Amino acid sequence: MSAVVPMPPLFVSHGAPDLILHDNPTRDFLAAVAATLPRPTAIVSVSAHFASLRPAVVVDAAPAMIYDFGGFDPALREMVYPAPGEPALARRIGEALVAAGHDTLLVEGRGYDHGTWVPLKLMYPAADVPVVQLSVQPRRDAAHHFAIGRALAPLVGEGVLILGSGSLTHNLHEASAGGRGPRSRRVPPPAWVTEFAEWIAEKVAANDVEALLDYRARAPHAVRNHPTDEHLLPLFVALGAGGDGMRIHEAYDFAVLAMDAYRFEVGRENLT
Repeated sequence: MSAVVPMPPLFVSHGAPDLILHDNPTRDFLAAVAATLPRPTAIVSVSAHFASLRPAVVVDAAPAMIYDFGGFDPALREMVYPAPGEPALARRIGEALVAAGHDTLLVEGRGYDHGTWVPLKLMYPAADVPVVQLSVQPRRDAAHHFAIGRALAPLVGEGVLILGSGSLTHNLHEASAGGRGPRSRRVPPPAWVTEFAEWIAEKVAANDVEALLDYRARAPHAVRNHPTDEHLLPLFVALGAGGDGMRIHEAYDFAVLAMDAYRFEVGRENLT
């Protein structure tokens, strides 16, 4: 039996659901990134599209599909991602979160939303790695989600991939203003988007956790890029679960959606 290799946590920007259908840099990145990682023993998906008042962990053995969007190519609703759940791991996660002081729910009957299945269908198309879903709490701040990540950190040493799936910027009103056509997807990003994205990259590279957790007050154009911050909250879970971080992908879609991805190295605390 081969030894388990610790798994660095990731944050990825999953984009619009039709990301999976069209050639674009982020699709190519997601399709290639798994080859740069050890093979995970399981995946904990923290999707911006799974929201609850308190942490919720899905314990289903065979989650179904959720097509949580409208107005896109009907082919998306025919896609499936039949990866199994991992009930035993889900219950362990629930116990770990409770032990860390988080009032946690175990839930059934909750399928894979597009924040989970779109990136995973590209990263692990064989759907042969078990997936456990963990919610975000939009009414709680970045520090709360960082603490969730800290509680999950020991799983990294067991080869579990902590995958935060959201969007580095997410102002859908301004994204929609440019339309959905191919030309609109190639419009250069404005300064208010790039300055925010570069601030995040700089603070992650410097391991400036204090600044990152206070991003809404300190980052340039923070509220404009995230009128609500549920799509950035998965980043803080991955940050909390890992060690030093680095940007591993940079791209833009619809001008105002920064599609960056981050990898967080394995720290000593992940192995204890």
